[in-house]
Amino acid sequence: MNERYGRWVWVGALAGATLLLQACSGPSAQSPAPTARVIATSVVTPAAPPTEAPRIQPSPEAPTARPQVGVTPDAVTSPEAPTARPQVGVTPDAVTSPEVQPALQKIADGLEKPTYLTHAGNGSGLLYVTEQPGRVRVLRDGQLLATPFLDLTDRVGDRGNEQGLLSIAFSPDFARSRRFFVNYTATNGDTVVSGFVAAPNGLTADPASEWVVLRIGQPYANHNGGQLQFGPDGMLYVGMGDGGAAGDPQNFAQNMRSLLGKMLRIDVSESSADQPYRVPANNPDFGDGARPEIWAAGLRNPWRFSFDRVTGDMFIADVGQNAFEEVNFQPANQGGQNYGWKFREGFAPYAGDPGTIVLTDPVHQYAHREGGCSVTGGYVYRGAALPSLVGAYVYGDFCSGLVWALRQNGDGAWQNEVLFRTSYNISSFGEDEAGELYVLDRNGAIYKLVGAPLP
Repeated sequence: MNERYGRWVWVGALAGATLLLQACSGPSAQSPAPTARVIATSVVTPAAPPTEAPRIQPSPEAPTARPQVGVTPDAVTSPEAPTARPQVGVTPDAVTSPEVQPALQKIADGLEKPTYLTHAGNGSGLLYVTEQPGRVRVLRDGQLLATPFLDLTDRVGDRGNEQGLLSIAFSPDFARSRRFFVNYTATNGDTVVSGFVAAPNGLTADPASEWVVLRIGQPYANHNGGQLQFGPDGMLYVGMGDGGAAGDPQNFAQNMRSLLGKMLRIDVSESSADQPYRVPANNPDFGDGARPEIWAAGLRNPWRFSFDRVTGDMFIADVGQNAFEEVNFQPANQGGQNYGWKFREGFAPYAGDPGTIVLTDPVHQYAHREGGCSVTGGYVYRGAALPSLVGAYVYGDFCSGLVWALRQNGDGAWQNEVLFRTSYNISSFGEDEAGELYVLDRNGAIYKLVGAPLP
């Protein structure tokens, strides 16, 4: 079983005896990796901490012919990809530059199970952090503001370890419209994607401004996905897990009449309570009876995915079952892939025969025995603090605290490099407006990835 936060175990491999949420079964190997250098900094705590006690857990596109999926590879169903398969189990030396090395700087603490961090794209410099119980907090000039941006604790269900308020995405025209969208678990277990309107100062939003964009029933309390991202095309992408339990017992990921186990793509540029979304005319066609919102299929639990802000390429980190975690790559504007679950877990056969269905391999996988058990997707680094890291996809593992950099080299092969090991439960990565990256520890702290002088 590989629920992301599904099983509590005592793990003594990290500093101290830390209570971790193990998302796998089987041993976790110690991979050689330098320990993250943490730069000391003063952290401003909110004047009034939360009173609730912690709980256990653009316009429509021009119509075009919709490509047929799963018949023959073409520009949509089989994006160009290197034929060289990534080397599994190889962990090269940590990435450094001649002048600086990657380090972490704590910028905030005292959050309640942070799940995501992002910006509004309006030049304000504000950072927004979702907390699992249902609040969105604001970081301004390094200070965690006491007043939440949004409080949805009256409608968010977070009894399951993978439930709660899971992400937030700001409309590309937020500076004008003040609209944003969140993904949360309702008290009855449904996945809800809703829109809201922020106050003009961007520091608060009225919970009563909500309108529901999508409500998707969930048969189990895990594998909810939860990520929202606006793509370079202005469309809203929604990552959906396979519905939960173990092994996708109802085969939702390969059922094209279901939204579970999919990447969805919808147009919310004119979203309202009367017309929550439109389906882009150039979404791929997955066959008779398929839901038109589907952009890609065959996913188990795409907890975190992101777009390269320079190329538009998408990286999807899909949490594995018992043995492998995987990273999938999708060239910009090329949907229609079937990433294989549950026919395959990573590159390995899992259950059933795909027959003539065209499956897209991940560009990288790592085995649980190599260190970790639940992949946490990140971002392609496009900041200024670490020049040697520019163009690398930075991601980590929730259980081991390892952080890696994945990049494609000149001959088309993908190379995975260890950046460092942390003692954190890495629940998410975040990106600010300048392209700098952040690491979220589910225990309440936020760290910024910075460049530190070599010792």
